[in-house]
Amino acid sequence: MSRILLFNKPYGVICQFSRDGLHPTLADYIVMPDFYPAGRLDTDSEGLLLLTDDGQLQHRITDPKHKQPKTYWVQVEGVPDAAALQKLQRGIQLKDGLTLPAEARLMVEPENLWPRATPVRERKSQPTSWLELTIREGKNRQVRRMTAALGYPTLRLIRAAIGEWTLDGLQVGKWRELVV
Repeated sequence: MSRILLFNKPYGVICQFSRDGLHPTLADYIVMPDFYPAGRLDTDSEGLLLLTDDGQLQHRITDPKHKQPKTYWVQVEGVPDAAALQKLQRGIQLKDGLTLPAEARLMVEPENLWPRATPVRERKSQPTSWLELTIREGKNRQVRRMTAALGYPTLRLIRAAIGEWTLDGLQVGKWRELVV
């Protein structure tokens, strides 16, 4: 039997247990021996992070050949039009190659969204909007680079789901243990 922790990572937390002297770490929130992250989230990204005590499960979650879908809520500067959404759905050419097609749609701001410690930059002359974006790969800072390539910089990035696991009912900075 494998155990998995679903953790709602706050903004500014690094995805490691060892301290870097600059940021809060997973050790500030999770005191469970022998659990390790299955994947990463950038320091300035929030949301679902999976941790497990099973190395094989960790590999299956993170290995790109399994193409585990990851769903993000993305607040962007501007309002993407249908053509921009179609480009995301076909794949975006980045410096390190073409991304796989994504599922992309405009959405309303997520319900019960927690406040962020560092407020999101806002400009009176520029509206913002939210996208739900599902990708099946994990290039470095991929979602941010995809939206920027279209001219819609990411202001806030929250991972809402990895495969069947979701943030549902999980407050920021809290975790829940499951047996899989």
